[in-house]
Order: sequence, then C-alpha cells, then structure tokens
Amino acid sequence: MQINDNFLKLAAGYLFPEIGRRVSVFSEANAEALKAKPIIKLGIGDVTEPMPEACRTAMIKAVNELGKAETFRGYGPAFGYDFLREKIAQHDFVDRGCEIAADEVFVSDGSKCDSANLLDILGPGNRVAVCDPVYPVYVDTNVMAGHTGAADESGRYAGLTYLPVTAENGFAPPLPGEKADVIYLCSPNNPTGAVLDRAALTAWVDYANANGALILFDAAYAAFITDDELPRSIFEIDGARTCAIELRSFSKSAAFTGTRCAYTVVPKDLMGRSSDGQEVSLHALWSRRQSTKFNCVAYVVQRGAEAVYSDDGRAQTGELISFYMENARLIREALSAAGMTVHGAEHAPYAWVGCPEGVTSWAMFDKLLHEAHLVCTPGAGFGSCGEGYFRLSAFNSRENVEAAIERVAAGVGV
Repeated sequence: MQINDNFLKLAAGYLFPEIGRRVSVFSEANAEALKAKPIIKLGIGDVTEPMPEACRTAMIKAVNELGKAETFRGYGPAFGYDFLREKIAQHDFVDRGCEIAADEVFVSDGSKCDSANLLDILGPGNRVAVCDPVYPVYVDTNVMAGHTGAADESGRYAGLTYLPVTAENGFAPPLPGEKADVIYLCSPNNPTGAVLDRAALTAWVDYANANGALILFDAAYAAFITDDELPRSIFEIDGARTCAIELRSFSKSAAFTGTRCAYTVVPKDLMGRSSDGQEVSLHALWSRRQSTKFNCVAYVVQRGAEAVYSDDGRAQTGELISFYMENARLIREALSAAGMTVHGAEHAPYAWVGCPEGVTSWAMFDKLLHEAHLVCTPGAGFGSCGEGYFRLSAFNSRENVEAAIERVAAGVGV
C-alpha cells in the first residue's frame, strides 16, 4: 500500500489544531491561574451566539415531518432542494442585479469543503495564484493534490504564484506578473478583513477573461459588509459568469458552524478546456462530481437555511451580524487606543493587528496567551506576508470581548 506522498510536503500541522495544541499545553500547566483569569479565545472564527429562532423553528418542524410516514423524506436531490436553491438565487443574487439561476446553485456542507473539492474538476497543469497572507486551506489542498513542489524556508511552495497583500497596497492583491490559470480571491478577506471594491474586482474579472483563467471567489463573509457600494458577489461584475465560481456559507451569518450548510455557484457559461483543447462545461463537471461523491445536506438543515430568507430570519440574522460587528468595532477602537495598528474589523468580523516592533507573530501569540490569557491567531500561520501581524476574531460573547479589551487596555500582553 502506497500513500499520497504529497501530504509529506505539508510543512507543519494545520494552523488551527496547532493553536489548540498550544492552548491545551498552557491550560494544563496553569490550571490554578486560569481559575482567576480564564482564557478568552479570539482566535478561531467560530460563532458563539445561538442560531436564529426562525431557523430553529423551521428545523424542529422538519424533524417532526420525518416522524410521519406521509411527510418522511429519504435521499434528497443531489444538489439541494429547490426550495432552498430558489431562495438563494433570488435573495443573494437576483435581488442584487446578478444573473444567477437556481440550478446554478449547489448546496453543500461548507465552503471549506467546496474550496478543496473543486480541485477534483481542475487539471494538474494549472498555475495557481493565492494571496499572501491567505486562508491556509487554499494552499494546503493544492499541496495535497500534487499541484506544488516543496516549501521553502519561508513556507512558500514551489509552483504557486503568491500575491503579496500588505498595508502598502491596501491589502488588495495585485494582478500577477505571470499568467495564472486558477486564482483564489476572498472578500471580505480572511485574515485581513479587507474588501475588494468594484474597481479592483472588475480588474480581476477582466484579467481572468483575457487570460482564460478561473477565479474561485470565497464570499463566506459577504453578509458582514456594511457599505452597499461594495460588491458582495463577484457576479455583480460584468463578465464574471464566464470566469468565476463563488463560494458562500451560512456558518458565520446564521450560526451554522456546527450545523453545516453552504453553497457554491457555478454558472453554466463557465467553460474550461480538456487536455486536447476541447471546451468543457465546469457546471457539468461539478454536477457530475457532486452527484458521485456527495449526497448533499440533510433535509432538516436545508429547511433551517431556507428560514434565513424569511422576514423573521432576515431580521434575526441581521441582529446577529450587527452583534458581531459591534464586537469588531469595540476591538478595533480599544486596540487603536492602546497604540496598536489595526486593520479590518469594519466590513468583516476580523481585526488584523500589527505586532509591536521586533515581536514575531508566534511570539505575540505566546505573549498574549501567557500574560493576558488571550488567544489570537498568529499572522505567520497565514503566509510569510502575515508575519508581524495577528488576527483577532469578533466571534465571541460581549462579556468576553469586553474582558479582553480591558486586559489589552491595562497593557497586559502588549
């Protein structure tokens, strides 16, 4: 039996389990101290507030349906129930002027999963471009699929094109200097919290169409954009239907991180080429992939997601989003007042914070953990351009966020 040797290229454990390991070691060694000042976790972006009542009510009703023979359901449609796909297409796209049909929406159990699974329908010869810093899944799954060489000392993999995202360029990725075939864009960005404006996104769509490239557009945090002038979907840009796939999720906006429901939009206009040069529909390939490898999301969960689009659901998810964005504001203002450089946390639930001069991002992680009992995410875990920064998540209770702010304001850990 032979393993997939590409896994051996992975430089280290996945970022978030490594954070968990360090926190566990510290907790075991400092149990008494933690009784007086418990750890506050603003690292991993997991939600803490309850799921909206409209979603819970819909799911309870759906569970009860499964208890009656006349309303029981077994296997559902491979790509999602029409009742959910139609709501998504109408409310998230058509209402914002995007030409997206319900049968171009594929319901799934997570954008993280889809961003990895899309590699199944893409060939090994593509030049892949990623931002730096970047959500680690984009890089690691390409390594696993054999699309890269080995990593260098900075953690960058041969065969990938890295697009530096820095304060100097406003955290907007520059167009690549070499031709890219597959491009990962995330807006609002994880980890920096930056949002691509209409002009920047138009430049990317124009580049992709001119070069026959595919944009994998991760819009998992689109609901947190507070300025209607900023695009929430790449399909708000003319020409995107021929060059882009969009990924979205209910995880953060509707508290579905544990329930699992998301969706990916693959336009029928989107074409790729086979090794012999023939045009092939990516919509058809993704349909084939999903119907073969995936049985979609449970009926009960899809009914809960459908309720997001009800009047009550929209109001309740809006309150949830506002709650987290108020947390983000509090974090941004408190750290700024403490003399730190803070980016993001305006249209995204993440603050991207500069480390004190001479302090590395992992050293800052350890310093905050040991001195403030506060968990952040070290910027170096997102790529070499993330060194010198750390990320704080607004996903937590108001009580914990205010306590964390007090520790920072007192000068603890900074």
